Amino acid sequence: MAAVEATPGAKPNALVWLALSAVVIVLDQLSKAWVLSSLPEYTAVPVIEGFWNWYRTYNTGAAFSFLSDAGGWQKYFFVVLAAGISGLLGYWLWRTPRGDWKTALPYALVIGGAIGNVVDRLLHGHVVDFIQWHWQDWYWPAFNIADAAIVGGAIGIALFGLLSGRKA
Repeated sequence: MAAVEATPGAKPNALVWLALSAVVIVLDQLSKAWVLSSLPEYTAVPVIEGFWNWYRTYNTGAAFSFLSDAGGWQKYFFVVLAAGISGLLGYWLWRTPRGDWKTALPYALVIGGAIGNVVDRLLHGHVVDFIQWHWQDWYWPAFNIADAAIVGGAIGIALFGLLSGRKA
């Protein structure tokens, strides 16, 4: 069997970071399977009294229920949008040096979160949300692991992008 030779001058790319995307997808889908089999709908189950509940709800829209009452077409719009963004970030990962974690980590988180929510949209027609934070009578919209990965990745892209712009 012939050994695979590396292309001269080729550097290892950051596509290996897609393993993190896969971990996010698996954790997201496992947590949602637990939610669907164990939590009652629309009923707060306190985790930390006065701050954190499990709260099974559904979102047909995007962040903060954007377009949730659009009539159904938004499901396909968000699937196509997530696929496009994930494809673009995957291409950028391919062009990113493997050791550049400040670029690769946020991209991988966004890809994993976007695909995790796409799986929900394709399987259920909506996204399953279940993490609810609140303080007194102020409630943050319910979210899930995929949402947390997307937000964390977006913050990383913005933060590391701003910091890298300050090179001498």
